[in-house]
Amino acid sequence: MIPQESVVIPIVPTVKTSQPKSAEPIRGTYVVKRGDTLYKIALDHGRNYTDLVLWNGLKNPNDIKVDQVLKIAPPETVASLSAAQTAPVASPVVSEVRPLQVNSSVTGVGGGAANKVAPKGDKRAYSEVAYAELQKVDSQQSLSPQTLPSTAVTPPPKNPEKPSENSPPVESDSVDWMWPVESKPSALFDEGKNKGLDFLGKLGQDIHAAGTGRVMYVGSGIRGYGNLVILRHSNNLLSAYAHNKTIVVKEGQNVTKGQKIAEMGNSDSDTIKLHFEIRLNGKSVDPAKYLPPR
Repeated sequence: MIPQESVVIPIVPTVKTSQPKSAEPIRGTYVVKRGDTLYKIALDHGRNYTDLVLWNGLKNPNDIKVDQVLKIAPPETVASLSAAQTAPVASPVVSEVRPLQVNSSVTGVGGGAANKVAPKGDKRAYSEVAYAELQKVDSQQSLSPQTLPSTAVTPPPKNPEKPSENSPPVESDSVDWMWPVESKPSALFDEGKNKGLDFLGKLGQDIHAAGTGRVMYVGSGIRGYGNLVILRHSNNLLSAYAHNKTIVVKEGQNVTKGQKIAEMGNSDSDTIKLHFEIRLNGKSVDPAKYLPPR
């Protein structure tokens, strides 16, 4: 019988393009919900509302509609995220093993299979020198580094220490914080109920910047916050000061830690108080984890 050899024949993969689900928004965008304002969307995502106006080509910041898709990142960023989200996914290459038919031209006498499949070596007259050279070549090939199995062992990675549950989130930009008012908080942070700290005080009491930063927003366009000041301290950290009577800084102004930025009031509130928030990447976090101990 003619022996058969196996050959691996690659099968051309079929490229399947995975389209995003129709209900799945493109990353870097936000779908407007009932009750949203552009100012609230900007605060919730740590953005300047004037950037949202520019990125979305809005003539009127108040002219947004339910189910409208807004860019909450620069247009070039949204485009790259969209391209990555809709990129085609190729199926893995599958190989099929088939028997290789041996051509009769390589068979031996009488239809028998040829035993030699490697090219013939050069013929030399036998001598002790020639025999020694052949042994030397065989020895070098058997000791080739390519034929030796790797014995290197990669040590297992060490388990990193888990951060404490009470430790604040890691932030690359260091901010030197202080308390915005002298009084102690009357209401503490409670995720889902109170997004920051509340401080009771007197009408007109000074409110200070809790850290050095830049005034990102001044106004009363976010329902439930009254006259509001928002400071940006880093690429990821904001602080917000709500219910003010008077605001003494302007948008775009740089402020230093401890600088007076407003006076306490009761705008959009039933009591005279300061509502103070710190937001990391647009998400409310417990200010007590950032402010120094008292």
